[in-house]
Amino acid sequence: MSLRPTIDFLLYDWLDAESLSQRERFSDHSRETFDAVLDTCERIAREKYAPANRIVDTQEPHFDGEKVVLPQATHDAHRAFVESGMMSAAQDYDVGGMQLPYTLQAAANSFFAMASVSIGSNMLTSGNANLLMVHGTEMQKEVFAKNEFSGRWAGTMCLSEPQAGSSLSDVATRAVPDGDDYQGDPLGPRYRLTGNKMWISAGDHELTENIVHIVLAKIPDASGKLVPGTRGISLFIVPKRMVNTQGELTGERNDVALAGLNHKLGWRGTTNTLLNFGEGKYPVGGKAGAVGYLVGEPGKGLHCMFHMMNEARIGVGTAATMLGMAGYHASLDYAKTRPQGRLVKKAEQPGTAVAKDSASPQVRIIEHADVRRMLLAQKAYCEGALALELYCARLVDEQKTGDAQAADDARLLLEVLTPIAKSWPSEWCLEANSLAIQVHGGYGYTRDFPVEQYWRDNRLNMIHEGTHGIQAADLLGRKVLMEKGRGLQLLGGRIAETIGRAAKVLALAAHARALEAAWQRIVSATEAAWSTGDPADALANAVPYMQAFGHTVLAWIWLDVARRALEIDAEKARAVTAGKIGATDYFFHYELPKIGAWLNVVESRDPTCTALPEDAF
Repeated sequence: MSLRPTIDFLLYDWLDAESLSQRERFSDHSRETFDAVLDTCERIAREKYAPANRIVDTQEPHFDGEKVVLPQATHDAHRAFVESGMMSAAQDYDVGGMQLPYTLQAAANSFFAMASVSIGSNMLTSGNANLLMVHGTEMQKEVFAKNEFSGRWAGTMCLSEPQAGSSLSDVATRAVPDGDDYQGDPLGPRYRLTGNKMWISAGDHELTENIVHIVLAKIPDASGKLVPGTRGISLFIVPKRMVNTQGELTGERNDVALAGLNHKLGWRGTTNTLLNFGEGKYPVGGKAGAVGYLVGEPGKGLHCMFHMMNEARIGVGTAATMLGMAGYHASLDYAKTRPQGRLVKKAEQPGTAVAKDSASPQVRIIEHADVRRMLLAQKAYCEGALALELYCARLVDEQKTGDAQAADDARLLLEVLTPIAKSWPSEWCLEANSLAIQVHGGYGYTRDFPVEQYWRDNRLNMIHEGTHGIQAADLLGRKVLMEKGRGLQLLGGRIAETIGRAAKVLALAAHARALEAAWQRIVSATEAAWSTGDPADALANAVPYMQAFGHTVLAWIWLDVARRALEIDAEKARAVTAGKIGATDYFFHYELPKIGAWLNVVESRDPTCTALPEDAF
C-alpha cells in the first residue's frame, strides 16, 4: 500500500497546493517540480530510511569513550537527506534554499517520518536555524544558520534541566559575561555558561562536523542572583566546537561535555543526552565555562525560543501522525493476508444461538467486523491527522505570502490550531498503533512484525509535544482567549463555511448538522469553563477540553475532505472516495459523540481531580 495517493489528494485536490506557484515567492515552481520533490523524497525514504528502521532500534547509540557511535545506516540516510536539499527546501534562495512552499516540504517530510522517524535530527536542525533567521544577527545567520541549512552542522534545543523538567521558570543554568570585551564579539555578546541540560535530542553525535546548541540560561543580576521566573531567561548559541567568523572550525572544543546517554522506550535512532555546560572538561582559552553568544535581547529568551516557527510544531504532530500511518499500513496488509476464523452463519430462526460452519475454509481477518472497526479507526485517526497537519502547513504559506488580511487570519488560526496539531496525533495516532498491534494478535507484540516498534516510538510524542497537559492548558488558558476570542471566532467561521457546503450534499447533511451542534457545544463549554473567572476552575479539566476540541476539529477536517472527494469523484476514483466517506462516517458515528462526556466535566468545572486530598491517592 502506498502513501502517495493520499498525499496527492490532500495536496492537490483538497488544498490546491498547485495554485501556490502563482505567487511571486513560488513562481519558479509548478506541479511538475512539486511532483519531482515528492518522487525524490519517496525514493530516499524507501531506499535509505525504511531498511534501517529496525537497525536503529536494535543498535542503540553508545559512547565508546571518545565519541557517540551510530549505525552506518544512520550516516547514509542523513547524507542522502542532506544531499536532497530538503533541510532548507522552504528557505530563500540566498541561504541555499529552494523556496518551495512549506506545504510541499511538510508533505515530502512525511515520507521520511513514516519510513523511520528516529533517524537523524533534521527537524531540530531546521527549527534551530529558523529561529536564528528570525532573531539572530546577520553574522549569526551567516555563520550558524546557513551551515545548519546546508547540513554541514546540526542543531539542538536545550531547554529542560534535571531539576526543572518542563518548568522553564526553574531553569538554573547561568550565563555570565566573558571578559570586559564581551559585548564586542562579532558572533554576538559573549558569555560563559555553566549548568546541566537533560533530555537533549541529538545532543551529541558524529553525523556532522559540528553541533549548534541553542541554550536557555539566566544572566545573574547585579547581586549575582538569578532572577526568578521566566523573565530572566536568555537565549544563547553554544557550538560544540568553536568557530570563527568565516564559519570555520578553530580546532578548539567548547566546554560542552556529554554526561550520559538516555536509553529510551523508543525513538532509539536519535541520541538523547544529558549535557554538562562549563564543567571544565574542555576549557576554552584555559578557562572553564562553555562559550555562548547571546541571541536577541537579555531576558527575552523564551520569546525567541517559542518563535521556533510553526514549521517545527507541525513537524512534531507529523511525526506522531506518520508513526500511526505506518502501523495502519502494516496492519491493513496483515489483515488482507492472514486467514483466521470463519464468518457466522445466518440464523435459521430469529433469536437462535450464533453458529459457524467449521467445515468452511478460513477467511482473511479483514472480513471480521471487529477487525474492520480497528482498521477504520486507524484510517480515520491517521489520514485525518495528516490532513490537519497539511492544512496547518498551508496556513504557514498563507501567513508568509498571502495579502495582509489573509496572512493575519492564517497567523491567528495557527495559534489556535497549534495545540491540536501537536497533541491530537500524539494521543490518537498512538491509539492507532495500539489497534495495529491488536490486529496482529499475538504476533503484534513480537519483533517479528514492526508494529510494536511503531507503538514504542510514538509513545514518546505525548512528551515531545512539550507536553500533552501543557498544550491543553495553552489551548484553554490562552489560545481560545487571545485577541478577545477572535481566533476562536475565526475557526468557527471556517467550520461554518464547511457546514454550509456539506449541508447541500445528501450523503453529508446529517454530519453537517452534527458538526454544527458540536461546535456550538465547544463555544458554550469555553464560556462555562471561564464563567467564574478563576483560572484554577477552568484549567482543572483542560485535557478533556482539548480532547473535545480536537475531535471537533478533526470532524470538520473529515467533513471538508469528504465534501471535496465527492465533488471531484469520477468512475476511476470510486474506491478512493468510498474510503474517505467511510472514514468520515466512522468519525461522526463513533468518535464525535465522545465529546459530550469530555465537555460535561468542563462545563461543570468538575473538581474531582483537584479536590481529592493527596493522602487519598
